[in-house]
Amino acid sequence: MVKKFKNNKEFNKFLISDLKKRFAKVKLGGGQKRIDKLHEKGKMTARERIDYLFDNKSKSIEIGAFAGDQMYDEHGGCPSGGVVVKIGYISKKQCIVVANDATVKAGAWFPITGKKNLRAQEIAIENKLPIIYLVDSAGIYLPMQDEIFADKEHFGRIFRNNAVMSSQGITQIAAVMGSCVAGGAYLPIMSDESIIVDKTASIFLAGSYLVKAAIGENIDNETLGGATTHCEVSGVTDYKAKNDKDALDKIKRIVDKIGDSANAGYNRSKSQAPKFNDKDIFEILPKDRTTPYDMLEIIKRLVDKSEFDQYKEGYGKTILTGYARIDGWAVGIVANQRKLVKTKNGEMQFGGVIYNDSADKATRFIANCNQKKIPLIFLQDVTGFMVGSKSEHSGIIKDGAKMVNAVSNSIVPKFTVIIGNSYGAGNYAMCGKAYDPRLIVSWPSAELAVMSGNSAANVLLQIETASLKNQGEEITDKQETELFNKIKSRYDQQISPYFAASRLWTDAIIDPLETRKWISMGIEAANNSPIDKKFNMGVLQV
Repeated sequence: MVKKFKNNKEFNKFLISDLKKRFAKVKLGGGQKRIDKLHEKGKMTARERIDYLFDNKSKSIEIGAFAGDQMYDEHGGCPSGGVVVKIGYISKKQCIVVANDATVKAGAWFPITGKKNLRAQEIAIENKLPIIYLVDSAGIYLPMQDEIFADKEHFGRIFRNNAVMSSQGITQIAAVMGSCVAGGAYLPIMSDESIIVDKTASIFLAGSYLVKAAIGENIDNETLGGATTHCEVSGVTDYKAKNDKDALDKIKRIVDKIGDSANAGYNRSKSQAPKFNDKDIFEILPKDRTTPYDMLEIIKRLVDKSEFDQYKEGYGKTILTGYARIDGWAVGIVANQRKLVKTKNGEMQFGGVIYNDSADKATRFIANCNQKKIPLIFLQDVTGFMVGSKSEHSGIIKDGAKMVNAVSNSIVPKFTVIIGNSYGAGNYAMCGKAYDPRLIVSWPSAELAVMSGNSAANVLLQIETASLKNQGEEITDKQETELFNKIKSRYDQQISPYFAASRLWTDAIIDPLETRKWISMGIEAANNSPIDKKFNMGVLQV
């Protein structure tokens, strides 16, 4: 039975409660029993290691917490993709940390694990962030080796990125805190510095059983690849640690001595809270995704002092563009207006739809932000571009292409927040995952798909009923309704923000009240990486 909600606030609070419950479950990784077993061995969990590493009471954000959600149930599940990734502060320096979760299949790599590790490295490369690897992994999950081993974006890409980051001067530190086997053994050694924990960690290309089978040598794992071996005999690792905390303390001291690098120079002033209460968002955002609302009221609750200087306010009204500050950072905002708007000709335009004039306005504004070196924030609640003869004859494809071109060639950092609908080409024009946002997050109210559940179900229903009729079957109204509901139910699962997050189409599902923190930390990270090219949109149809 679908729960009934009296108002928007009640509905959105339920979505936040559901998000917190799901996250609490994910945080347990492979479960409390496996956590207890780690503790019995004197080891910390992946999340405990990261919490200890980060500065006390400092801010942090987690990338891909819902990665792998419900994707590998037939294999026993893979919570968070078997690896925890967070951006936070170590010795007051912003870093990204990647920690294998040994409670999930002994930290083995599933396909989504590889994708998540690559995403972490991508963030480090784009933002010139120091990256810390806390290694505790049994290597590739063999039953799915064909989906993670040999392709360009598979396991081997990790080591390629290690080499690229090293050449770019991006600090990489690895602490081996458990198993580190086979190809995975290259990751810590391709890092700038490596630490290994005595007695509980080991590194080798092949363990003692495989060595016995391959060459007949009898040797135990500790002698083969333990801390003493690699710190005193092979020279593979640089530091021996007594335990997990000792290893993490060594990392803190190393990071503390890293010099400052040049920054991009994004404008920042003193942070000021929004004048309007951000909790009002839960009342403004409608529970029905088709209900219009004023996106300007959302913006006023996200930006400093609730001040938003609109660009071309009276033109192209289905997209809001303008300048503001978020936590002191100067930003340019491109947002879908969701209320019905009236043009100067007296015509009504649907909210959430991109028209010729709104695409034209957004293109110009994006170019302005690139000229002024202002980071871009995209607030998505878009159903797509306007269709029909009037739009087609006016060149909607051409104007849409200009906007997509501007987003694609933008050189300032982009950040995307999916508030509601994210359908079709609207997802692309509003800087979806394919357009390289530095971070992309969704609120629990988001939906990502080619089209809405109702629209898709109607299209698929027509195709399926036509097929059945061609086979000589007669479809009653009741059967048609049942078929529609079945199709819509399946499609609705796929447009869920959790479906997207599990596949890393988004970096996180967040409480709307955390939006300012995510954007602020994202721009701070981006500020580590100076812009080294000019904005150029190339050839356009005018």
